[in-house]
Amino acid sequence: MSDIIERSETHATFVIERAFPVPVAAVWHALSATDARDQWFGGGAHFDVHERSHDFRVGGRAVEDGQWHGGPKSRFESTYTDIVEHERVVFTYDMWIDDRHLSTSLTTIAVEPDDNGTRLTYTEQGVHVDGLDTVEGRQEGSRGILDALGGFLTTSS
Repeated sequence: MSDIIERSETHATFVIERAFPVPVAAVWHALSATDARDQWFGGGAHFDVHERSHDFRVGGRAVEDGQWHGGPKSRFESTYTDIVEHERVVFTYDMWIDDRHLSTSLTTIAVEPDDNGTRLTYTEQGVHVDGLDTVEGRQEGSRGILDALGGFLTTSS
């Protein structure tokens, strides 16, 4: 039996908004400082990290590589392309599962003060290849990461 891969591309954009009851500076610190980011970004307690890095600057890269407990290997690689302090972060990223490329995305995280703290708008434009990933799954995963960010912000402030 041969491993024939049916090639395909699915393009999608989604937007997730969050309101955090902390100042923009606190949200910015959680996004930009490696020690803070390591506490909320990634697979959490059910993920064994083999490689992690975070170089928060234009042209800098971030990597998280590891394996889900009892599950597949996962690799996230990103490159920061635009950073405006306390306003926005733009980065591209690629995802792999078990060494198979799932997707490439362009992501913008915008932060702004609002009446009760900070409004964060997360916009992702992606191409999901060869049917290995779904837009719905990616959106759910992104919501989970933003929920973890919110949890970190409320317990660390």
